[in-house]
Amino acid sequence: MKKFLIPVAIIFIILTILMGAVSATMNVIVITDPTGQDPNGAAGGSLSFANNMFQSTFLMSKEKQFVVLSGGEGNADVRLQAIVDSISKLENGATASIGAAVAGSYGGIRLLVGGPTIGAAVGGSFDAYMVIVDDDGTIKVTPYSGGLAILPPGKKGAIIHLRNTAGNPQYGTATAVRRETAINIGRMIRDGYSATYIVGKVFEEVSKDSGEKYGGGAVNIVSGISTGDMFTPPDMNATGYPMDSPYVKSCPNDDCWSIGYPSAENYESCPNDGNPLKTIYAYESLTNTITVSQDSVSVSVYGSEEPGLAETTGEIVKASVNKYGYDSNTIADSINRRINNGLLVGVNYVEPKDINVRKESKAVGVYYTMLSGGRTSPPWNLPVNSFVLDIVGSIQTVIGVILVLLVLFRSRLLRSFQKK
Repeated sequence: MKKFLIPVAIIFIILTILMGAVSATMNVIVITDPTGQDPNGAAGGSLSFANNMFQSTFLMSKEKQFVVLSGGEGNADVRLQAIVDSISKLENGATASIGAAVAGSYGGIRLLVGGPTIGAAVGGSFDAYMVIVDDDGTIKVTPYSGGLAILPPGKKGAIIHLRNTAGNPQYGTATAVRRETAINIGRMIRDGYSATYIVGKVFEEVSKDSGEKYGGGAVNIVSGISTGDMFTPPDMNATGYPMDSPYVKSCPNDDCWSIGYPSAENYESCPNDGNPLKTIYAYESLTNTITVSQDSVSVSVYGSEEPGLAETTGEIVKASVNKYGYDSNTIADSINRRINNGLLVGVNYVEPKDINVRKESKAVGVYYTMLSGGRTSPPWNLPVNSFVLDIVGSIQTVIGVILVLLVLFRSRLLRSFQKK
């Protein structure tokens, strides 16, 4: 635990020094299976109109199956203290209510805490709705403002917090959107939708209707899958990706080709079969990323931030795994073929050692090396010995010299033949 908390503390201290205040204005946790058996039965996430969403998105424990979402008006160092306090309690077996209650001891901040078996709770400064869905389908939606609100362990339900950020053109919509979204969450839980699907729909509704639309991100608490930095801002003091905007285009009949925005704006048809490309919005990509299916694979890409590279690599790896299994050699071959045909650009060929395979958690990590000098593709990997190429080059040089001599002495040679 200490090994985890120390780097977190260092990161937060650095962020406190380098950037201004930040507030995640939407936090949500949904629990559809309080037994923890459904791999998609508990999920959560955060987004906002504010900057620097990487500071307020989520801290997750894959082993203990809980998530801590932060927000509020308190500064970063106060929030850090509350988060560390909360995590310490949760790591020692505390329920969500105990983990969230610590927020009351720190001014102006909010903690939304939850997991499949520990329930969910929000503490500190908040305006939230509690959703509880009974086994008979009865939906209870209750507003709470400040203090502590608890979704007890063993209950299906959700907690959603939502406020508007100053400067948001849709300022003043949060109260109505918070209530309507909570009601829709209850209906989806009653109708049997998974928590990961519901969180994706929450991101869609909140981003469109309240203007609190920048990622942020989400996490599958049971399976330990997150969106990582898919939607968080690449630079400090900037907004994240707008969750109600197109995120990627892909071939409708070919899972191995896709391209992310803004590069996707230059493509209308699939290069493989000519069919119109399918547009996938950010909230849809979020749902796809954190939802576990029979053939789902979690793919992480390192070493390059080329637009669309992570999405295209993910599709290539998934297709390779589904066809050949979790084999680093076949995955590397699949990626290198796509580099050769130009679907992946700006990166060098990968080797099996660059592929980190974790079959037990259905996860694959791909480590790229960027090409230098602005190159878009690596040198050809021809199956010809360099010595042979040198000989061929020498032969070509000799032929070239002969051709030059023929041109220079053409008239003299013709006269020589004519005399004979």
